[in-house]
Amino acid sequence: MELVSILVATIAAFAIGAVWYNVLSKPWIEATGIPVDEEGNPEGGMDPKLFAMGFVFQLIVAGFMRHVFTSSGVDGVFAGVVSGAGVGAFFITPWIALNNSYAGRPMKLTAIDGGYATLACAVMGLVLALF
Repeated sequence: MELVSILVATIAAFAIGAVWYNVLSKPWIEATGIPVDEEGNPEGGMDPKLFAMGFVFQLIVAGFMRHVFTSSGVDGVFAGVVSGAGVGAFFITPWIALNNSYAGRPMKLTAIDGGYATLACAVMGLVLALF
């Protein structure tokens, strides 16, 4: 059952990312400085390997969140959501901010990516708590 919950949590977070980055695609593209074509889309499109790698990375996060939740006794929907959001807001987002700061990237990018990390981890926490 744990593997199923990890997989469902990953799928849910990945789906939230599709919505998040679809809604924020223009500001994200602007903040990254990625070259765009005449229609405003990234030049050359998006490589499907990036999405596969993203799924695997989120699977790793969900798996470790499951481990941490089990080890620390996180139990219940509220605790799962709050603990998941905490992972996103206080572990992942600061690391994104650190990397973006050193790379000279705008804070707007950190806000977009950190917001997604927080929301996605909250969703993962919800799903993990429900299983």
